[in-house]
Amino acid sequence: MESFPQFDPATPTTSENVENHLFGLSLQQLEKFIERNRLEQYRSRQIWHALYQQRVSSLQEITSLPQSVREGLVHSGYSVGLPQIAQTFVSDDGTERYLIACADGETVETVWMPNGDDGEMGDGSEAANEEESAGCKPRPSTTEAQIPAAQEPIPYRRATICVSSQVGCAVNCQFCLTAKLGMRRNLTAGEIAGQVAAVLNRHQVRIGRDRINLVFMGMGEPFLNYDHFMAAVHLLVEGMGIPESRMTVSTSGILPGIERFATEALRPKLALSLNASNDTIRESMMPITRKWKIEDLLRAMCSIPLRPRERLTFEYVLLGGVNDRMEDARELVALLRRAKLAAKVNLIVWNPGPDIPYRMPSPDDVAAFQKCLIDGGIPAFLRRPRGRDIYAACGQLKRTLE
Repeated sequence: MESFPQFDPATPTTSENVENHLFGLSLQQLEKFIERNRLEQYRSRQIWHALYQQRVSSLQEITSLPQSVREGLVHSGYSVGLPQIAQTFVSDDGTERYLIACADGETVETVWMPNGDDGEMGDGSEAANEEESAGCKPRPSTTEAQIPAAQEPIPYRRATICVSSQVGCAVNCQFCLTAKLGMRRNLTAGEIAGQVAAVLNRHQVRIGRDRINLVFMGMGEPFLNYDHFMAAVHLLVEGMGIPESRMTVSTSGILPGIERFATEALRPKLALSLNASNDTIRESMMPITRKWKIEDLLRAMCSIPLRPRERLTFEYVLLGGVNDRMEDARELVALLRRAKLAAKVNLIVWNPGPDIPYRMPSPDDVAAFQKCLIDGGIPAFLRRPRGRDIYAACGQLKRTLE
């Protein structure tokens, strides 16, 4: 019969308040945890399965463990530690924005988009094929008024979850509300993967049967929290069973992160937040360009070994009168053709926010910009705005409470 000694502390993490949380530990860490405490080694697999496949919220739900072991864990101060949804905001288009509470009192935002935002179109993945088979087409313009209102959670063929990687952000993109928060701290692997688990539980998603895509495009720069971000990816793939081909990570252009990412055996798809066709315009809205130039980023992206039919994504936020002119479009075509990358462009109409000194481009300018790219041989798609009315759209995440 198994004895139950006093448990040793689990592996420390970014926040000192989560060191006794089991959610976020890898299988190897759980095996060491079980070994230190002289339990049967197969218990690590039982806990792993309960945490990441059953997505339990409490230790008492792990019924594969004897009651004495569960009670011993609780008595020693351990808990599952799954992040909790503190507040939910529901858009007229069915999008949901969540304020997720961390153990130390910090909060981050996560977004649920039923039927996605067409962001995967053209990237060569299974998710892209689903969007195309569902009849999605590149759109010259889309407004919130064109999207039917939803008073209750709407049915979905597939859904996308937008995940945060940091509390705040240090990159300071001038068009993004998250930049107003500054940088507070990195999220742990458990806090990143835990956002996904909390949302999956809310919607009773069945991995393997329901079509779920993940985009790491929420608050923060994933490649400035690289180790915890990649550890979360492994938890999501190896623990929860979400294929990495259904994940996309967006970076503002952290060159060392892109170079590390190119060496990963297990990795999501990559999107670069480009937003300009030359360094001068890009630097005016993304100060990080002073450190890493566009040509350097493109060279690094060339080193990424792509899956069959996979395309890299370039995100381009269209700002009225800044980067939406025909000369910008023609220069972007030349830039990407010169790079000789298997790539496509996602055009994003800028989503307004208070005290942000930009304006939305006109629908005609958006349509002309997209046509110029397509005519130049660059696949270009327009991402649908989701949840603008609740500050859930791209660039709007700022822990807004109203």
